[in-house]
Amino acid sequence: MSSSPKNKKEDQNRRGLSRREWLRTGGALGLAGVAGITSLAARPIGRLVNAAEAAEAGPDDLPHQGPPTGAMHTVGTVDHARNGFDPMDILSDFDYGTVSRLPSGQRLREYEFVAEDREIEIAPGVFFPAWTYNGRVPGPTIRCVEGDRIRVRFVNAGSHPHTIHFHGIHQAAMDGVPGAGPGLIETGGATVYEFDAAPFGCHFYHCHAVPLKRHIHKGLYGAFIIDPDPELYQGAEREAAKRRNHEYPECQAINEMVMVMNGFDTNFDGDNEVYAANTVAFAYSNPGIPIESSVRQRLYLINATEFDPLNSFHLHGNFYDYYDHGTTFEPTLKRVDTIMQCQGQRGILEFSYEGFNPGSFMFHAHQSEFAELGWMGFFDVDGGFPQLA
Repeated sequence: MSSSPKNKKEDQNRRGLSRREWLRTGGALGLAGVAGITSLAARPIGRLVNAAEAAEAGPDDLPHQGPPTGAMHTVGTVDHARNGFDPMDILSDFDYGTVSRLPSGQRLREYEFVAEDREIEIAPGVFFPAWTYNGRVPGPTIRCVEGDRIRVRFVNAGSHPHTIHFHGIHQAAMDGVPGAGPGLIETGGATVYEFDAAPFGCHFYHCHAVPLKRHIHKGLYGAFIIDPDPELYQGAEREAAKRRNHEYPECQAINEMVMVMNGFDTNFDGDNEVYAANTVAFAYSNPGIPIESSVRQRLYLINATEFDPLNSFHLHGNFYDYYDHGTTFEPTLKRVDTIMQCQGQRGILEFSYEGFNPGSFMFHAHQSEFAELGWMGFFDVDGGFPQLA
């Protein structure tokens, strides 16, 4: 039996605005008002600015100062210093651990992880009560080499039991799930995860405490990159391994970036109101990510989005090769401009703007709603478009 209009209205009041209603009514305006960001009150986020409007407006009137065509954006800025992390830094701040040698000669990489509760700003004036690894979302990007011994000392300083589950190959005792090995680590507890890094590729780690959707959505996840060891391969594969291994000049000549696609359910109704790459909405749209046309690009892409079955990456004006999970030397998809990933799926994108004129090239989720709610940015090639005055 269908509900009466009155019942539908009462149900809506109980559940709050849907994300589509949230966008239509100005997005984060209500949340930002609560946070005291009054500059949002008269201007909705996601508004397009055409060239004529941009020419007549002053800088304080524009929600985005970027390419002349205008773009969706939020008003104001996020305080990255308060957050303790900057999405622009997260692109390339690989954590190689503390390196030493075991008696056997095997290389040992040691890491320290602390889970803690922390409020973070995910859009100007919009704050989210996150659960974090080392105070940031996503957590540190672990990077190592195939065959390294990985040792992670984990302390739970959060308000709930937590774990760390690493995607990859390891014994059940190191799986970071309830009922296996140390299992759940209670508040104030600690444990050590130790295993050999395998296979090479772009991997993922996250809390595996239940309910999973809550522990992952709240921010307990990150990138785990294992470079191939060229000494284990011959011929063309050996050369390919050098291009993927951070210790070799062939790899150092490539510009490498990490993006973890994520979303945030700010009113806890099971739908995301904010989408992003590396947590902050529109983090790479003003300014965009500076890249040089003469340098090959490598993007490690991971989907940590909860409440949506898929996320995606679309590149404007160019194509890329895609290595699903990063576990092969040959691309699993060649010359594509859009790929989809389910939650926990990841891969490597490689592309170049060699021969292109300077300009700003958009990238975003090709779920339009995700792009409108924050998952959109630009690569500023050789300086990109000049900023609007």
